[in-house]
Amino acid sequence: MSEPVTTLVAREGSGAMFDGIAARYDLVNRVISLGIDQSWRRKTVRALGLANSHRVLDLATGTADLAIQVARSEPSVNVVGLDPSGKMLDVGRSKVQRAALTSRVELVQGDAQALPFGDQSFDAVCIAFGIRNVPDRGQALREMARVTRPGGRIAILELSEPRGGFLGALARFHVHSVVPYVGALLSGDKEYQYLQRSIAAFPPAEAFAALMQSSGLDVIAVEALTFGVCHLYVAEPQAQA
Repeated sequence: MSEPVTTLVAREGSGAMFDGIAARYDLVNRVISLGIDQSWRRKTVRALGLANSHRVLDLATGTADLAIQVARSEPSVNVVGLDPSGKMLDVGRSKVQRAALTSRVELVQGDAQALPFGDQSFDAVCIAFGIRNVPDRGQALREMARVTRPGGRIAILELSEPRGGFLGALARFHVHSVVPYVGALLSGDKEYQYLQRSIAAFPPAEAFAALMQSSGLDVIAVEALTFGVCHLYVAEPQAQA
């Protein structure tokens, strides 16, 4: 019997897989997203509603793109970026150093399903393009709710299967055909072919929002971006009885 797609995708999206593509990860992201990924990240940062001295957790931080944007958004914000891939974090640390943000951005290796932080220890939590790679998404969402203070924002940015219309069809062609080809060509690895499969295996926006709600988060907003290629989910931890 063949493995379920979700099981295969979870293994392919592991830290070890990302170790293999770390060196060219940023370049490939810019090319296959046509540079739009940076504007998506900026929107994610704005959704966090940050203020001075806030402490932010960036999960699946990878090469620290989002962590750096968060740190630059407010002069006294501190960021902890967590990722399972040691080599992605090595690239991220070099970027943090070049950005002169080593005093405010700390990168650590870890698992989103078992966060090494105390309850309510962050003012906000974010994750970009990482939740679909987590084997137990519900557990990761519960961990996000646990470590976020009451009233703090949680912003999840994730790629999705475009649906409906002519532009949606073009976006689907880009995701199914262009992304795996260009990713493999530029990175020299076939691992980028997993991206299309992981997007196809991710639940529709309504179903994922329902999972967030059942995992201890009150969903405030769900916004489709760029013809549904990406969605931004914004939530707060549910009040404890």
